Amino acid sequence: MGNPIRVCRIIGRLNIGGPAIHAILLTRGLRARGYETLLVAGREGAHEGTLRDLAAEKGVEPLFLPELGREVRPGGDLVALFKLLRLFRQHQPEIVHTHTAKAGALGRVAAKLAGIPIIIHTFHGHIFRGYFSRGATRFFLAIERGLASITTKVLTVSEGQRLDLLRLRIGSPETVGVMPLGLELDGLLRSHLQRGEVRRRLGASHEVPLVGIVARLVPIKDVGTFLEAASDLRRSRPNVRFLIVGDGELRPLLEQQARALGLDGSAHFLGWQRDLEPIYADLDLLVLSSLNEGTPVSLIEGMAAGLPVVATEVGGVPDLVENGKTGLLVPPKGPRALSAAMETLLGDADRRREMGRLGREAVYPKYSDAALMDRMDRLYSSLLHARGACRSAGQEIRG
Repeated sequence: MGNPIRVCRIIGRLNIGGPAIHAILLTRGLRARGYETLLVAGREGAHEGTLRDLAAEKGVEPLFLPELGREVRPGGDLVALFKLLRLFRQHQPEIVHTHTAKAGALGRVAAKLAGIPIIIHTFHGHIFRGYFSRGATRFFLAIERGLASITTKVLTVSEGQRLDLLRLRIGSPETVGVMPLGLELDGLLRSHLQRGEVRRRLGASHEVPLVGIVARLVPIKDVGTFLEAASDLRRSRPNVRFLIVGDGELRPLLEQQARALGLDGSAHFLGWQRDLEPIYADLDLLVLSSLNEGTPVSLIEGMAAGLPVVATEVGGVPDLVENGKTGLLVPPKGPRALSAAMETLLGDADRRREMGRLGREAVYPKYSDAALMDRMDRLYSSLLHARGACRSAGQEIRG
Protein backbone atom coordinates (compact mmCIF):
# COMPACT_ATOMS: atom_id res chain seq x y z
CA MET A 1 0.00 0.00 0.00
CA GLY A 2 1.27 3.47 -0.91
CA ASN A 3 1.41 6.53 1.27
CA PRO A 4 -1.97 7.89 2.41
CA ILE A 5 -3.37 11.04 0.84
CA ARG A 6 -3.02 13.90 3.31
CA VAL A 7 -5.99 16.16 4.03
CA CYS A 8 -6.19 19.14 6.39
CA ARG A 9 -9.80 19.73 7.44
CA ILE A 10 -10.43 23.14 9.05
CA ILE A 11 -13.56 24.09 10.99
CA GLY A 12 -14.32 27.12 13.13
CA ARG A 13 -15.29 25.12 16.22
CA LEU A 14 -16.69 21.76 17.29
CA ASN A 15 -19.94 23.18 18.67
CA ILE A 16 -23.09 21.06 18.64
CA GLY A 17 -24.49 21.07 15.12
CA GLY A 18 -24.27 19.63 11.64
CA PRO A 19 -20.91 21.09 10.51
CA ALA A 20 -18.96 19.60 13.43
CA ILE A 21 -20.67 16.20 13.10
CA HIS A 22 -19.91 16.25 9.36
CA ALA A 23 -16.23 17.11 9.91
CA ILE A 24 -15.72 14.51 12.65
CA LEU A 25 -17.38 11.69 10.72
CA LEU A 26 -15.43 12.52 7.56
CA THR A 27 -12.14 12.56 9.48
CA ARG A 28 -12.88 9.14 10.96
CA GLY A 29 -14.61 7.55 7.98
CA LEU A 30 -12.12 8.39 5.23
CA ARG A 31 -9.22 6.65 6.98
CA ALA A 32 -10.30 3.33 5.50
CA ARG A 33 -10.32 4.92 2.04
CA GLY A 34 -6.63 5.81 2.12
CA TYR A 35 -6.68 9.30 3.65
CA GLU A 36 -4.74 10.72 6.55
CA THR A 37 -6.72 13.68 7.89
CA LEU A 38 -5.71 16.31 10.39
CA LEU A 39 -8.76 18.06 11.84
CA VAL A 40 -8.11 21.63 12.98
CA ALA A 41 -10.71 23.47 15.06
CA GLY A 42 -11.16 26.66 17.07
CA ARG A 43 -12.76 27.18 20.45
CA GLU A 44 -16.50 26.84 21.13
CA GLY A 45 -18.51 29.67 22.68
CA ALA A 46 -19.69 29.57 26.28
CA HIS A 47 -23.26 28.42 25.58
CA GLU A 48 -22.78 26.48 22.34
CA GLY A 49 -22.13 23.02 23.71
CA THR A 50 -19.28 20.90 22.37
CA LEU A 51 -18.82 17.75 20.31
CA ARG A 52 -15.29 17.12 21.52
CA ASP A 53 -16.65 14.00 23.24
CA LEU A 54 -17.94 12.73 19.87
CA ALA A 55 -14.50 13.31 18.35
CA ALA A 56 -12.88 11.31 21.16
CA GLU A 57 -15.47 8.54 20.77
CA LYS A 58 -14.59 8.28 17.07
CA GLY A 59 -10.85 8.26 17.72
CA VAL A 60 -10.35 11.73 16.23
CA GLU A 61 -7.76 13.95 17.93
CA PRO A 62 -8.22 17.51 16.64
CA LEU A 63 -5.54 20.17 16.68
CA PHE A 64 -7.08 23.17 18.44
CA LEU A 65 -6.28 26.73 17.34
CA PRO A 66 -7.98 29.03 19.87
CA GLU A 67 -7.68 31.98 17.47
CA LEU A 68 -10.03 30.37 14.91
CA GLY A 69 -13.27 30.67 16.89
CA ARG A 70 -16.28 32.46 15.40
CA GLU A 71 -15.97 36.20 16.05
CA VAL A 72 -13.96 38.45 13.76
CA ARG A 73 -10.90 39.64 15.71
CA PRO A 74 -8.25 41.18 13.40
CA GLY A 75 -5.30 40.47 15.68
CA GLY A 76 -6.34 36.92 16.52
CA ASP A 77 -7.37 36.24 12.93
CA LEU A 78 -3.92 37.26 11.70
CA VAL A 79 -2.31 34.93 14.22
CA ALA A 80 -4.61 32.11 13.07
CA LEU A 81 -3.71 32.79 9.42
CA PHE A 82 0.01 32.50 10.10
CA LYS A 83 -0.45 29.38 12.22
CA LEU A 84 -2.43 27.74 9.43
CA LEU A 85 0.15 28.76 6.84
CA ARG A 86 2.92 27.25 8.94
CA LEU A 87 0.88 24.10 9.51
CA PHE A 88 0.22 23.62 5.79
CA ARG A 89 3.88 24.09 4.93
CA GLN A 90 4.88 21.53 7.56
CA HIS A 91 2.12 19.02 6.89
CA GLN A 92 2.09 19.49 3.09
CA PRO A 93 -1.43 18.19 2.47
CA GLU A 94 -2.68 17.44 -1.01
CA ILE A 95 -6.11 18.77 0.01
CA VAL A 96 -7.24 21.53 2.35
CA HIS A 97 -10.98 21.31 3.03
CA THR A 98 -12.58 24.09 5.09
CA HIS A 99 -15.97 24.29 6.84
CA THR A 100 -17.82 27.34 8.27
CA ALA A 101 -17.29 30.98 7.35
CA LYS A 102 -14.23 32.29 9.19
CA ALA A 103 -12.34 29.00 9.04
CA GLY A 104 -13.17 28.96 5.35
CA ALA A 105 -11.72 32.42 4.80
CA LEU A 106 -8.51 31.98 6.80
CA GLY A 107 -7.99 28.38 5.73
CA ARG A 108 -8.38 29.07 2.02
CA VAL A 109 -6.09 32.11 2.03
CA ALA A 110 -3.42 30.17 3.97
CA ALA A 111 -3.80 27.19 1.61
CA LYS A 112 -3.37 29.43 -1.44
CA LEU A 113 -0.26 31.04 0.05
CA ALA A 114 1.13 27.59 0.88
CA GLY A 115 0.60 26.35 -2.68
CA ILE A 116 -1.86 23.57 -1.77
CA PRO A 117 -3.05 21.94 -5.02
CA ILE A 118 -6.68 21.26 -4.01
CA ILE A 119 -8.70 23.76 -1.94
CA ILE A 120 -12.32 22.90 -1.06
CA HIS A 121 -14.87 24.78 1.02
CA THR A 122 -18.25 23.55 2.27
CA PHE A 123 -21.10 25.98 2.93
CA HIS A 124 -23.25 24.29 5.57
CA GLY A 125 -25.55 27.28 5.39
CA HIS A 126 -24.66 30.86 4.66
CA ILE A 127 -24.71 34.20 6.46
CA PHE A 128 -26.23 36.30 3.67
CA ARG A 129 -29.79 36.24 5.02
CA GLY A 130 -30.97 36.80 8.57
CA TYR A 131 -27.60 37.45 10.21
CA PHE A 132 -26.22 40.93 9.47
CA SER A 133 -27.12 44.41 8.24
CA ARG A 134 -27.23 45.11 4.49
CA GLY A 135 -23.85 46.81 4.58
CA ALA A 136 -22.19 43.98 6.45
CA THR A 137 -23.83 41.43 4.16
CA ARG A 138 -22.48 43.20 1.05
CA PHE A 139 -19.01 43.20 2.62
CA PHE A 140 -19.10 39.47 3.38
CA LEU A 141 -20.48 38.75 -0.09
CA ALA A 142 -17.51 40.53 -1.67
CA ILE A 143 -15.13 38.45 0.46
CA GLU A 144 -16.83 35.16 -0.48
CA ARG A 145 -16.79 36.02 -4.18
CA GLY A 146 -13.05 36.63 -3.95
CA LEU A 147 -12.48 33.44 -1.97
CA ALA A 148 -14.44 31.41 -4.52
CA SER A 149 -11.92 32.46 -7.17
CA ILE A 150 -9.10 30.66 -5.30
CA THR A 151 -11.20 27.60 -4.41
CA THR A 152 -10.99 24.42 -6.47
CA LYS A 153 -14.46 23.29 -5.47
CA VAL A 154 -17.20 25.02 -3.49
CA LEU A 155 -19.67 22.58 -1.92
CA THR A 156 -23.17 23.13 -0.59
CA VAL A 157 -25.32 20.68 1.35
CA SER A 158 -28.41 21.12 -0.85
CA GLU A 159 -29.33 21.97 -4.43
CA GLY A 160 -31.35 24.98 -3.27
CA GLN A 161 -28.31 26.37 -1.51
CA ARG A 162 -26.17 25.76 -4.59
CA LEU A 163 -28.59 27.81 -6.72
CA ASP A 164 -28.64 30.48 -4.01
CA LEU A 165 -24.85 30.86 -4.14
CA LEU A 166 -24.88 31.08 -7.93
CA ARG A 167 -27.58 33.79 -7.78
CA LEU A 168 -25.28 35.64 -5.36
CA ARG A 169 -22.42 35.27 -7.89
CA ILE A 170 -20.31 33.10 -5.60
CA GLY A 171 -18.43 30.66 -7.81
CA SER A 172 -19.63 29.28 -11.14
CA PRO A 173 -21.80 26.34 -12.25
CA GLU A 174 -18.58 24.40 -12.89
CA THR A 175 -17.03 25.00 -9.48
CA VAL A 176 -20.09 24.87 -7.17
CA GLY A 177 -21.43 21.40 -6.39
CA VAL A 178 -23.70 19.63 -3.92
CA MET A 179 -22.44 17.30 -1.17
CA PRO A 180 -25.34 16.23 1.10
CA LEU A 181 -24.69 15.74 4.80
CA GLY A 182 -23.99 12.25 6.09
CA LEU A 183 -25.06 11.21 9.59
CA GLU A 184 -25.11 8.07 11.71
CA LEU A 185 -28.74 7.14 11.15
CA ASP A 186 -28.85 3.38 11.74
CA GLY A 187 -29.75 3.74 15.43
CA LEU A 188 -32.58 6.13 14.57
CA LEU A 189 -34.16 3.50 12.34
CA ARG A 190 -34.64 1.47 15.52
CA SER A 191 -35.51 4.35 17.85
CA HIS A 192 -39.06 3.01 18.31
CA LEU A 193 -37.55 0.36 20.60
CA GLN A 194 -36.99 3.15 23.17
CA ARG A 195 -40.54 4.47 22.99
CA GLY A 196 -42.01 5.50 26.34
CA GLU A 197 -38.78 6.48 28.10
CA VAL A 198 -39.16 10.25 27.73
CA ARG A 199 -42.89 10.14 28.45
CA ARG A 200 -42.20 8.35 31.72
CA ARG A 201 -39.60 10.97 32.60
CA LEU A 202 -42.11 13.76 31.95
CA GLY A 203 -45.08 11.98 33.48
CA ALA A 204 -46.95 12.20 30.16
CA SER A 205 -49.30 9.41 29.10
CA HIS A 206 -49.41 8.05 25.54
CA GLU A 207 -52.56 10.10 24.91
CA VAL A 208 -50.68 13.38 25.47
CA PRO A 209 -49.34 14.83 22.19
CA LEU A 210 -45.61 15.63 22.30
CA VAL A 211 -44.23 18.23 19.90
CA GLY A 212 -40.50 18.92 19.84
CA ILE A 213 -37.92 21.28 18.44
CA VAL A 214 -34.22 20.38 18.44
CA ALA A 215 -32.08 23.47 17.89
CA ARG A 216 -29.45 25.83 19.18
CA LEU A 217 -31.17 28.59 21.11
CA VAL A 218 -29.81 31.42 18.96
CA PRO A 219 -31.57 34.12 16.91
CA ILE A 220 -31.37 32.38 13.52
CA LYS A 221 -33.37 29.40 14.85
CA ASP A 222 -36.25 31.74 15.89
CA VAL A 223 -37.47 29.47 18.70
CA GLY A 224 -39.53 32.40 19.95
CA THR A 225 -41.90 31.93 17.01
CA PHE A 226 -42.22 28.26 17.95
CA LEU A 227 -43.24 29.29 21.49
CA GLU A 228 -45.83 31.73 20.13
CA ALA A 229 -47.21 28.95 17.91
CA ALA A 230 -47.25 26.60 20.91
CA SER A 231 -49.31 29.10 22.91
CA ASP A 232 -51.74 29.44 20.02
CA LEU A 233 -52.01 25.65 19.60
CA ARG A 234 -52.88 25.14 23.27
CA ARG A 235 -56.14 27.01 22.75
CA SER A 236 -57.43 24.04 20.76
CA ARG A 237 -55.24 21.34 22.33
CA PRO A 238 -54.67 22.25 26.00
CA ASN A 239 -53.00 18.91 26.84
CA VAL A 240 -50.16 19.14 24.28
CA ARG A 241 -46.60 19.25 25.64
CA PHE A 242 -43.62 20.96 23.95
CA LEU A 243 -40.00 19.80 24.22
CA ILE A 244 -37.26 22.35 23.51
CA VAL A 245 -34.04 20.37 23.09
CA GLY A 246 -30.88 22.45 22.91
CA ASP A 247 -29.19 25.39 24.56
CA GLY A 248 -27.66 28.72 23.71
CA GLU A 249 -27.42 32.41 24.46
CA LEU A 250 -31.20 32.98 24.25
CA ARG A 251 -32.27 30.29 26.70
CA PRO A 252 -33.02 32.65 29.65
CA LEU A 253 -35.08 34.96 27.40
CA LEU A 254 -36.95 32.03 25.84
CA GLU A 255 -37.75 30.54 29.23
CA GLN A 256 -39.07 33.96 30.29
CA GLN A 257 -41.14 34.16 27.09
CA ALA A 258 -42.60 30.70 27.73
CA ARG A 259 -43.71 31.77 31.21
CA ALA A 260 -45.22 34.98 29.86
CA LEU A 261 -47.18 32.95 27.29
CA GLY A 262 -48.61 30.71 29.99
CA LEU A 263 -46.62 27.66 28.92
CA ASP A 264 -45.49 26.74 32.44
CA GLY A 265 -45.88 23.00 32.85
CA SER A 266 -46.30 22.38 29.12
CA ALA A 267 -42.98 23.68 27.69
CA HIS A 268 -39.98 21.66 28.83
CA PHE A 269 -36.47 23.04 28.22
CA LEU A 270 -34.28 19.93 28.19
CA GLY A 271 -30.92 21.50 27.29
CA TRP A 272 -28.35 19.62 25.24
CA GLN A 273 -29.10 15.91 24.94
CA ARG A 274 -26.34 13.56 23.82
CA ASP A 275 -28.75 10.68 23.11
CA LEU A 276 -31.64 11.90 20.98
CA GLU A 277 -33.07 8.52 20.00
CA PRO A 278 -35.44 8.27 23.02
CA ILE A 279 -36.67 11.82 22.36
CA TYR A 280 -37.43 11.22 18.69
CA ALA A 281 -39.05 7.90 19.66
CA ASP A 282 -41.68 9.62 21.82
CA LEU A 283 -42.42 12.70 19.73
CA ASP A 284 -45.58 12.89 17.65
CA LEU A 285 -44.28 15.79 15.60
CA LEU A 286 -40.95 17.53 14.99
CA VAL A 287 -40.83 21.27 14.28
CA LEU A 288 -38.25 23.68 12.84
CA SER A 289 -38.84 27.46 12.98
CA SER A 290 -35.55 28.77 11.53
CA LEU A 291 -35.09 31.96 9.54
CA ASN A 292 -32.33 30.35 7.44
CA GLU A 293 -30.86 26.85 7.11
CA GLY A 294 -28.49 24.74 5.07
CA THR A 295 -29.70 21.20 5.63
CA PRO A 296 -31.04 20.86 9.19
CA VAL A 297 -29.59 17.87 11.05
CA SER A 298 -32.61 17.63 13.35
CA LEU A 299 -34.98 17.14 10.41
CA ILE A 300 -32.81 14.41 8.89
CA GLU A 301 -32.61 12.64 12.25
CA GLY A 302 -36.31 13.03 12.97
CA MET A 303 -37.32 11.79 9.52
CA ALA A 304 -34.99 8.80 9.88
CA ALA A 305 -36.83 8.05 13.13
CA GLY A 306 -40.11 8.09 11.20
CA LEU A 307 -41.41 11.47 12.34
CA PRO A 308 -43.54 13.88 10.28
CA VAL A 309 -42.21 17.44 10.37
CA VAL A 310 -43.47 21.00 10.24
CA ALA A 311 -40.76 23.41 9.11
CA THR A 312 -40.21 26.90 7.77
CA GLU A 313 -39.65 27.07 4.04
CA VAL A 314 -36.11 28.50 4.14
CA GLY A 315 -32.69 27.66 2.70
CA GLY A 316 -32.22 23.96 1.96
CA VAL A 317 -35.34 22.82 3.85
CA PRO A 318 -37.51 22.41 0.69
CA ASP A 319 -34.82 20.13 -0.75
CA LEU A 320 -35.26 17.88 2.27
CA VAL A 321 -38.98 18.11 3.07
CA GLU A 322 -41.56 17.61 0.33
CA ASN A 323 -44.50 19.77 1.30
CA GLY A 324 -47.63 17.70 1.86
CA LYS A 325 -45.76 14.41 1.47
CA THR A 326 -43.07 14.15 4.17
CA GLY A 327 -44.12 17.21 6.15
CA LEU A 328 -45.69 20.64 5.98
CA LEU A 329 -43.78 23.82 5.10
CA VAL A 330 -44.78 27.27 6.35
CA PRO A 331 -43.38 30.80 5.94
CA PRO A 332 -40.82 31.99 8.51
CA LYS A 333 -41.87 34.36 11.33
CA GLY A 334 -45.47 33.14 11.09
CA PRO A 335 -46.64 31.68 14.41
CA ARG A 336 -50.26 31.33 13.26
CA ALA A 337 -49.26 29.37 10.15
CA LEU A 338 -46.93 27.22 12.23
CA SER A 339 -49.68 26.55 14.77
CA ALA A 340 -52.20 25.68 12.05
CA ALA A 341 -49.80 23.20 10.44
CA MET A 342 -49.15 21.52 13.79
CA GLU A 343 -52.91 21.35 14.44
CA THR A 344 -53.49 19.77 11.03
CA LEU A 345 -51.04 16.93 11.62
CA LEU A 346 -51.87 16.34 15.28
CA GLY A 347 -55.47 15.81 14.19
CA ASP A 348 -54.60 13.07 11.68
CA ALA A 349 -52.63 10.11 13.06
CA ASP A 350 -52.82 8.15 9.78
CA ARG A 351 -51.35 11.05 7.85
CA ARG A 352 -48.55 11.43 10.40
CA ARG A 353 -47.65 7.74 10.05
CA GLU A 354 -47.60 7.92 6.26
CA MET A 355 -45.50 11.09 6.28
CA GLY A 356 -43.10 9.44 8.70
CA ARG A 357 -42.75 6.39 6.47
CA LEU A 358 -42.12 8.47 3.35
CA GLY A 359 -39.74 10.77 5.24
CA ARG A 360 -37.60 7.83 6.33
CA GLU A 361 -37.38 6.63 2.73
CA ALA A 362 -36.36 10.15 1.66
CA VAL A 363 -33.41 10.46 4.06
CA TYR A 364 -32.10 6.90 4.32
CA PRO A 365 -29.67 5.88 2.95
CA LYS A 366 -29.15 9.17 1.07
CA TYR A 367 -28.02 11.04 4.20
CA SER A 368 -26.18 8.14 5.87
CA ASP A 369 -22.52 8.42 6.86
CA ALA A 370 -21.60 5.56 4.48
CA ALA A 371 -23.12 7.44 1.54
CA LEU A 372 -21.18 10.57 2.53
CA MET A 373 -17.86 8.68 2.58
CA ASP A 374 -18.53 7.26 -0.88
CA ARG A 375 -19.41 10.67 -2.31
CA MET A 376 -16.48 12.51 -0.74
CA ASP A 377 -14.00 9.80 -1.73
CA ARG A 378 -15.16 10.04 -5.35
CA LEU A 379 -14.88 13.83 -5.30
CA TYR A 380 -11.39 13.89 -3.76
CA SER A 381 -10.16 11.19 -6.13
CA SER A 382 -11.54 12.92 -9.22
CA LEU A 383 -10.03 16.29 -8.24
CA LEU A 384 -6.65 14.77 -7.46
CA HIS A 385 -6.72 12.77 -10.68
CA ALA A 386 -7.57 15.90 -12.67
CA ARG A 387 -4.65 17.75 -11.08
CA GLY A 388 -2.27 14.86 -11.63
CA ALA A 389 -1.48 15.07 -7.92
CA CYS A 390 -2.92 11.76 -6.75
CA ARG A 391 -0.53 9.44 -4.96
CA SER A 392 -1.45 5.77 -4.64
CA ALA A 393 -3.75 5.06 -1.73
CA GLY A 394 -3.78 1.32 -2.25
CA GLN A 395 -6.84 1.42 -4.48
CA GLU A 396 -7.77 2.27 -8.04
CA ILE A 397 -8.67 5.92 -8.50
CA ARG A 398 -12.25 6.48 -9.57
CA GLY A 399 -12.38 9.46 -11.88
